[in-house]
Amino acid sequence: MQPIDVQSVQAALERFVGDDVYLHLETTNGAYAAHRFGQPMAVCAYIRNGLVKFERAQIAGTRPYRVGLKMASGWIYAEGLTDYEVDGEGRLLLAGHDSEGRLAVALQLSRTPWPMGVLDEEKEVE
Repeated sequence: MQPIDVQSVQAALERFVGDDVYLHLETTNGAYAAHRFGQPMAVCAYIRNGLVKFERAQIAGTRPYRVGLKMASGWIYAEGLTDYEVDGEGRLLLAGHDSEGRLAVALQLSRTPWPMGVLDEEKEVE
């Protein structure tokens, strides 16, 4: 991954507008952060392979950045993004890393479903 270039990320986002897109979105402070901030527990939100369609996409802010995806009936929003990559399959991977390089937020878009790791391997065996 490389530091976000706003123009490159905006162009990559726009390539998904109006299409059915598989979304991976997660945010976490992770178990590693609970003791540092005096939190009684770690918190996380996670969705994998949510099939969405959005009519507008926008990256905004200054490092860290935020991305909003406007759907017909609502918004998908991620904040704290620092890095990006467009992989060889045309998937857009956005991530927010803290000062120690740990993942805090991820927003990823693909035209094909994201692998489910062990679950995909079990499915293939059956």
